[in-house]
Order: sequence, then C-alpha cells, then structure tokens
Amino acid sequence: MSLPRGVKKIQEALVTTQAMTTIMLRALGALLCSLVVTAEVMPQGDFNLQGVAGKWYVIGFATNAQWFVKHRAEMKMGTAMLTPTADGDMDMAYARRNADGSCWRMNHLAKKTNLPGKFIYKSERWNNENDMRVVDVKYDEYALIHTKTKGVSAVLTNLYARGTDLSPDLLQKFRQFSLDTGVRPENIAIFPKNDECPAA
Repeated sequence: MSLPRGVKKIQEALVTTQAMTTIMLRALGALLCSLVVTAEVMPQGDFNLQGVAGKWYVIGFATNAQWFVKHRAEMKMGTAMLTPTADGDMDMAYARRNADGSCWRMNHLAKKTNLPGKFIYKSERWNNENDMRVVDVKYDEYALIHTKTKGVSAVLTNLYARGTDLSPDLLQKFRQFSLDTGVRPENIAIFPKNDECPAA
C-alpha cells in the first residue's frame, strides 16, 4: 500500500533535514578542531632562563612536516646544549650521531621576546622564522618545547630530558600535548638511544 502524498513529503523533508544536520555537525566539528589546533600555546609561568641552561637529551619529537615524515625511521636520540647569553637570548646547539658515525649539527640563536619563555629564531637551513615556547619544564628533569613556523601551519614539539630516560607519565604528557596541537599520532616519535657526538 502506497503512502499518501502528504506523508511522503513529510518523510522526504525529514530525510533532507537529517542530512543537513549531519553536514552542519561535521562542519562544526571541523571548526572546533581547527580552533583547538590554532589556540595560542603559552609558555610556562615564572620561566627561568638560567634553569634551562646546560645539556639536554632530545627524547621526543612530533611534527607533521614532510621532511620528518620522510626521515623519521633513521632518526635517533641527540643532544641539545642551551646557553643563555648576557642579553637574555639563548644559544641552541644540536648534535646527533648518524648511522655512519658522522655527526649532524645545527645551531640557532633564539632571541628573547617580551613574554618570558617565548623566543624567536631564524633557521638558516630552512630560511624561515620560528616562534618557540617553553610550555612545561622541570629544570632538573624535562622540558616540553613547542615551535611554530611563521607563515605556514607546521608545528613542532620537542621533549627534552636531563637523562636518557623519562617516566611513562611524562612520555604520555608529550604525546597528548602533541595530539592536542594537531600532530597526527603516527608523527609522534620517542627516539631510540644513540651514541653521543663529541663536543664541537
């Protein structure tokens, strides 16, 4: 038995309304996700520049950048030497032992800003300007550092440690922060241990 024309029209209207509701909810979900990703990440309060000075191990690394996706499998733990300058800036010297025994090195001068814990540095290698923030730090144990490249959507989060091991809770904190700032799960890495490079 066929339904009366009026009932059919009501059913069609309900189906259309449900489809529109689904589309609107998906759009709202995408908007909320983008707001979470683009929300400003603030540095830790009471930041102490002298407290971060010295040697750190680069334990974790998270970014959706294509260069990392391509080279992630060959990357291992390296070191970062952070040296405050008299002007309140920070010299950053990175080193990592390659599989062939050679050492990869990179240096940046991070310039202070009016916001303690926030620095700006230019990468000579990539020719871009970066906004770096120390978002969570326990000076004798770990540091969570978030960097955003200006002009593009790329973000990068580093997990530093004073030793080569960190607790599962801190590793999970790093993973969750990376996810919250838009990094895909497969692009969050905890590096395997590695031989160190000699001092430059």
